[in-house]
Amino acid sequence: MFKKHSFLIILVVFLVLNILKVPILYCQNDLAPNANSAILMEAVTGKILFSKNSNARLFPASMTKIMTMLLVMEAIDAGKISLKDYVVASKRAASMGGSQIFLKEGEKMTVEDLLKGVAISSGNDAAVALAEYLAGSEESFVSKMNAKVKYLKLKNTHFVNSNGLPSKNHYSSAYDMAILARELLKYPQITAYTGKYEDYLRKNTKKPFWLVNTNKLVKFYEGLDGLKTGFTKDAKYCLTATAKRGNMRLIAVVMGEPDVKTRNKEVCDLLDYAFENYVNNIVYNKGDLIAKKIIEKGIPEVVEIRAKQPIGYLLRKDEKDSLKVVKKIEWKKLELPITKGQVIGKMVFEKEGSKILTIDLVSSKDIKMADFWSIFKDTLKEFLLFTS
Repeated sequence: MFKKHSFLIILVVFLVLNILKVPILYCQNDLAPNANSAILMEAVTGKILFSKNSNARLFPASMTKIMTMLLVMEAIDAGKISLKDYVVASKRAASMGGSQIFLKEGEKMTVEDLLKGVAISSGNDAAVALAEYLAGSEESFVSKMNAKVKYLKLKNTHFVNSNGLPSKNHYSSAYDMAILARELLKYPQITAYTGKYEDYLRKNTKKPFWLVNTNKLVKFYEGLDGLKTGFTKDAKYCLTATAKRGNMRLIAVVMGEPDVKTRNKEVCDLLDYAFENYVNNIVYNKGDLIAKKIIEKGIPEVVEIRAKQPIGYLLRKDEKDSLKVVKKIEWKKLELPITKGQVIGKMVFEKEGSKILTIDLVSSKDIKMADFWSIFKDTLKEFLLFTS
């Protein structure tokens, strides 16, 4: 009797979910059985393909450096610092234990070389040196880290330092780490560092320093080019990994694994599952024109909306050719003036009546109200063209 009722309950739940168009997680197996926490995410869409205890607050160890690298890349992109800038190592930076590139107090090294030290060999000293250069002190840099946490609405992350050395109130989650990884990957040049298996620092000296990637999967797993390992006694073995094949980039995070071999195997199992079962349809590449909007009585009169990042939607491979996807544009009721960055509409992609992707259409310019003389001149120009 119990089995019969259980079957009926499962059937009813399935039918309700289907009617309401609630997405069902197709992976029912535990792909990371030895991890305390894990998540698998497609990077372009942000769709979660597997999740296990992914909001648990755990110690992230050196995966902390994903945030450090993110703030450094943002500063480079904004022109605040340059890869060629020289950084002078402080006594504090040089005193960091654990993984390090063995900075000496007063040693000069470029931002790029310090970034290599962080991305490839997880240098704690390199992370602190970059933090101090960017914010004046590591404490100020940590404030920036936590401000970014708040901006990204990460509910289970708080940082105390820039490198992930053990501290009581320093924690994150697999989900939050995946979001940070997704943000970092908006700067694709980062994988030129995180994806390198080996490199050298102090090349033109008598003692060049050999860097070997702590993430050995960059050498052995097809398409894997980052991002960051982590280990402490309390955190155990952690990894935030990313791999790209064709149009699809994945992010896999595991935390609390018992050893390196198990950690690497379970990350590979997560990635294999997604690559074998899903495909990403890229709708727009970075810079592609998404839409044009005529703004009546606006200066300028036409605004172009272009993709800032690749935009796509995810489908299971077995449904790719059988489902029709419909695209719709919904413009907001607009009042002038319009400011640059203002959302003026949205583009919706629907599959079988359910939304699978929504893109905000953002104005790329400030648009002001045309004055009387501007309207008069445009009207006169149209009249002359019509009568000519």
